[in-house]
Amino acid sequence: METNGRQGLSDIRFLTVAEVADVMRVSKMTVYRLVHSGDLPAVRFGRSFRVPERAVHDYLESSFVDRRSGGDSAG
Repeated sequence: METNGRQGLSDIRFLTVAEVADVMRVSKMTVYRLVHSGDLPAVRFGRSFRVPERAVHDYLESSFVDRRSGGDSAG
């Protein structure tokens, strides 16, 4: 159920750090660095972190590099 454009907590799927690392094809340490730097939002449960699945998708979408925009002029 969505209220004011936001998902209800029961609709959010949370991923473990290991699951996020698998989706992003990086190490768990990289995920921990992203969480601690604030680049990837997470919820802390005791000593564990859980990352909303949507946050992973948003992070990846915002990280795409468009090579056509002229960033690297080699070639």
